[in-house]
Amino acid sequence: MTAPLRKIIHVDMDAFYASVEQRDDPALRGVPVAVAWGGRRSVVLTASYEARPYGVRSAMPLYRALERCPGLRVVPPRFDAYREVSAQIRAVFRTYTTLVEPLSLDEAYLDVTAPLVGGPSATRIAQAIRAQIRERTGLSATAGVSVNKFLAKLASGMNKPDGLTVLLPEQIDELLAGLPVAEFHGIGPATAAKLAGLGIHTGADLRATSPEVLRERFGVVGTHFWRIAHGLDDRPVEPDRPYRSIGAEETYADDLHGMPAVLARLPGLAGGVERRLAGAGQCARTVILKLKFDDRSVITRRVTLPWPVQTAAALTDTAATLLTPEVLAGRGVRLAGITAATLMPVGEPPAQPPLFPGRFGT
Repeated sequence: MTAPLRKIIHVDMDAFYASVEQRDDPALRGVPVAVAWGGRRSVVLTASYEARPYGVRSAMPLYRALERCPGLRVVPPRFDAYREVSAQIRAVFRTYTTLVEPLSLDEAYLDVTAPLVGGPSATRIAQAIRAQIRERTGLSATAGVSVNKFLAKLASGMNKPDGLTVLLPEQIDELLAGLPVAEFHGIGPATAAKLAGLGIHTGADLRATSPEVLRERFGVVGTHFWRIAHGLDDRPVEPDRPYRSIGAEETYADDLHGMPAVLARLPGLAGGVERRLAGAGQCARTVILKLKFDDRSVITRRVTLPWPVQTAAALTDTAATLLTPEVLAGRGVRLAGITAATLMPVGEPPAQPPLFPGRFGT
């Protein structure tokens, strides 16, 4: 007997931190806003939609955002306010289902296959959730509805901001076949470039490539690429999944050679970790540096600190202490990553100064 199709909703708040700031301060409405800690090496946590036409986006170094948008209003994050709003949003979710998997303060999956209220239509439940979020918080949310997590998240990214997209089973094959691989969630620019080098540009190309070829080229994740190209994703919605670690990594189209080249990539990686830590309301005492070399060998180096860190500056400086000429040993770096572990919840995330001032300038 075939199992019934699941009904999954992915809800993503629109420019969440910036939207809360604009809601609470009328002077910020209608103008470009970035939420970021101060300092030259800070990164943008969230950019308002008014800032995005200038090319300002999350995880971008703040100095670059200011270069692109000189009139950008920069406000420091207020995580107590964001957590309060997030609690209101999650209360709305739990009206409809106990199967809620938060991904951050502003994003979650919901399994409404057997909803508590609202009837059998996942689309109507998503409409009701968005309306209740606006009523309770004054903020807009975008939702995607489909039969699994991958497709629901793909749908939610198709009509932002303040949108609702439903991907029905009969629509999936045609949509995925024509979709550029770079638009598949989980396939970044470097991986998309490597796929293009194999002649794989669209979902149809990905489908036509055997799982064995993809696994040989990309490892286990290659099989995942093949599965999502067919719209397959059997991951369950996992309520209240604890965070064990939060990280970011990047595979480079061209190998990095030498200490300066690798050090230059650390702030961008740390910025991604900072944003995810902030969204999860976590800080970390352990920082892990991961490097994959041109000979396919992989090493990790870690340090556990006496105090928790969360900012990109602190993560960058800590990871930099783990990178030495002896670690590189003259090899090219194909992939680099920073992971924050030994996580703990925070109140107001500390505006942590650099651990090793002067190493990269003040």
